[in-house]
Formats: sequence, structure tokens, C-alpha cells
Amino acid sequence: MFQGQPKGLWTLALANTGERFGYYTMLAVFILFLQENFSWSSGQAGLVYSSFLMCVYFLPLFGGMAADKWGYSKMVTIGIFIMFIGYLLLSIPMGANTVAIVAMAAALVLVSLGTGLFKGNLQVMVGDLYNASEYADKRDSGFSLFYMLINVGALFAPTAAVKIMEWGQNSLGFSKADSYHLAFAVACVSLIASILIYYLGKSTFRQVLTPSKAQKAAQKAEAVEELSSSETKERIICLVLVYLVVIFFWMAFHQNGATLTYFARDYVAKTAEGVTAMEFDVTNLVMVILIVYGLFGVFGKGSSKSKGIWGAVIAAALIFLGYRYTSTDTVNVEAPLFQQFNPCFVVALTPVSIALFGWLASKGKEPKAPVKIGLGMLVAAVAYLLMTFSSIGLPAPNAEHPEHLADVSPNILVSTYLILTFAELLLSPIGISFVTKVAPPKYRGMMMGGWFVSTAIGNFLVSIPTLLWGKTELTVVWGVLMGICLLAALFIFSIIKKLNKVA
Repeated sequence: MFQGQPKGLWTLALANTGERFGYYTMLAVFILFLQENFSWSSGQAGLVYSSFLMCVYFLPLFGGMAADKWGYSKMVTIGIFIMFIGYLLLSIPMGANTVAIVAMAAALVLVSLGTGLFKGNLQVMVGDLYNASEYADKRDSGFSLFYMLINVGALFAPTAAVKIMEWGQNSLGFSKADSYHLAFAVACVSLIASILIYYLGKSTFRQVLTPSKAQKAAQKAEAVEELSSSETKERIICLVLVYLVVIFFWMAFHQNGATLTYFARDYVAKTAEGVTAMEFDVTNLVMVILIVYGLFGVFGKGSSKSKGIWGAVIAAALIFLGYRYTSTDTVNVEAPLFQQFNPCFVVALTPVSIALFGWLASKGKEPKAPVKIGLGMLVAAVAYLLMTFSSIGLPAPNAEHPEHLADVSPNILVSTYLILTFAELLLSPIGISFVTKVAPPKYRGMMMGGWFVSTAIGNFLVSIPTLLWGKTELTVVWGVLMGICLLAALFIFSIIKKLNKVA
């Protein structure tokens, strides 16, 4: 799984891991901060949250255009420094007055702009690593590994946010509202780590750095020869059709920081015991991940020595989990901690996904990227089907004054995140790989930006369920999301032949 990948993949992935750790530390508590600090309703907080996500994913369009003109590496570097300033401003407690709102808005703009320059362009650089013939057949698996590694940062982010807030409240005397700023400050530190990784490992991806003007002119001339105007048009149309589907996936998926977080706060039991309690300790989740990877190591093609080492890792992880089971008491279930399950599942299931599709490829039966994207939409619909059935009989939420209304098992929400992760692995890394493969060479940056624009629109639409929250039954909220995913799946399968032609 890890063999045969270009060295630059690991450097670029780890640089993105540092940035994502800070971003998800902030995002894990952001919508709760808006309600706690400014006393906003769920709809108001949801609108700000979704607008921020929209900007984060819309601005890579312009970041891609800038990179096409001035170079990807330069834009990545500038983006990191702009993000740092934004997080630094967000980490300063200013209260809840007009000045605080303006400062927060300015910080969000800077974070969005910096991410726009950083995120898409870094992924284009990853795609360029696979332009070499010896790596061409590893593009999809490479992006899956890249996606897995950046989720390592997201895995630890919710716990980091909760722990540093508790430290601020208990040791520094911070109010609950002010303690959120400590979580935002973590992002500043993570960006320092990100830029250090990027520059110290630059030699591993030097082949994809900004070419000279002469090389650039030669590449453009070559691109014109390779693709006719009709071929270019066909590819762009196919990508736009995929973007339309992606919009509705992200609308559904990013409820994890919106209505699903509201549900965790208002409907999920506040305490847990036994195995369920163990789920909320990130060290236990890491042990489960080690067991999954250990099984691949034991039953893979490695040497006897490596198999023995992996066997020892599995044994140690099982012993650790057994000890934790006997010593774990009742634990408090904090709403932000639910956001650790998606990245945990991404990291744990990526080798399963790669192995499955690798096995299908060996038999000539691996589905093409558009088919995987369509399947991802169907799986997302299943997640909200589960939420719909689980919410039958529950009281409607209170949008203006949040209150605890029920004691639903945490495992309902954990299961929903698991199903959504299956959908994500079918759609997100595969979709990004599809864009880097299909995009006409002279429009690579812009078309990658187009992927993020579709994500941005989907993220803005995240606000629709938050506006429904408290105005209708829970089953309606989840049912709307389920229906949207089903319609998107039907659309992509209706044009699958056209998409498979360019895939």
C-alpha cells in the first residue's frame, strides 16, 4: 500500500496534516463558540458557519488562477502566512461587542483567503507527482493515502480543542466563552509546524515546483498539441457535471459541524460507560487503527520479520485496550468529540479501501471514478436514513434556547459518521484524483479551483438544515438531506457513460 509512491507525497501530505490539525481544532468548536459567545440562534450561527466554509472552499478558484500565473509553491507559502495572521486574530478574546464581531469577520476572511491559496494548489502539486509514467497507475491510491494522512491531523483536533479549553477554564480561570480562543490559538502553532515540514522536505518534490518561463511555454505548447478545443471542452463539461453532484455531497457531509453537532449537544446522552465510553478517548481510537494496520502487515506480502513486528503491535494494542476497558469509568460525552470519528474512520478504512479496489483492479473490475462518486452519494443517503429512523418520536429542537431533550445512544451518531466516511472515501479523494487526471493541462489550477467552488456552494447550503432546525421535526431535517443525496446519485448515474468516456 505504501510502497512505490513518490517521496514528495509524504512531505506534502504531512505539511497539509499540520494545517488541517489547526483548522479542525478551530472548526470542532466554532459553531458552539458562536452561540456561547454571541448568544446567537442556531440559524444565525449556522449561517455564519456555512458562509465561512463557503469562503474557505470558494477562494481556491482564485488561488488556482494565481498559481497558474505565478507558481504553485509561491502561493502555498503565501497562503500559510495569511492563515497564520487570521488564526492569530481569532485567538484574541474580545468579548461580544461590535468590535469583536468585526475582528472575527476579518479573521475568517484571512483564514479563508490563506486556505484558498494553500489547499488547492498543494493538491495540484500532489497530482503533478503522478505525471511521471512510473507513478501514473498509482494516482488514485496516492490521493487516498494523501487524504488519509491529512485526516491524522483532524483525528486529534477535537480532543485538543476540548482539553485546552478545559485547561483554560480550570487552570487559567477563563470563562467558557473565552476558553474557545485557546482552541483557535492551537491553529497558529500547527501552521508553524506545517511550513517547517514544507521547507525542510522541499527536495522530495522539487520536480513539481514552478517551472522556468521556457519550460512553461513548452508545456503550454505541448498541451495545445495534445488536446483539441473540442476535447478540452468535453473535459470541462464533464468536470462541471461532477461538480454539480459534489455540491450536494458537501451540503450533507458538513452537517458534522452543524446540525449533527446540534444533535450531539441536545439529544445524545451526556455520559457513557464501557466500550461506548472508550470510544471518546482518542488514544483508544489510535489503538484500533494500529490493529487494522497490523492485520494488513501480518497478512500482507512483507517479510517474516515485519509480520512478527506487526503481530507484536496488534498484541500490545489489544492488551492496552483490555486494560482500558477494565479501568474506564463513566465519562462525559462532549459534543465536539464526535468530530473525531470521521477522521478516525478515514485513517482506519483507507487501507481497506485501497486493498478492495486494488483487488478489483487485478480482476479488471474496478469501477471508474464517476461510478465511485455515484456510489458515494447513495451511501450518504443511507447515513441520513439511519438518522431519520433514529429520530422518530424525538421532540422538535429549540432553536433559540438550546436544551437537552433526550438521551439517545452515542452509537447512533457514531454509526452515522461511519457511514458518511464510507461515502467520503468513495467521493472525495477519488474526485480530486479525477480532476487532476481529466483537467486540461493549461487549466489545471482553475479546474481544481472549480472542485473547491462546488464544495464551497455545498458548504453554504449547509445553512439550510440549520435554518430548519427548531422550525420542524428532526425527521424532516434528515429526510431532506437523504432525498438530496438520492437525487444527486440518480443524476450522476444518468450521465455515467459520458463521464466514464473521459475518466
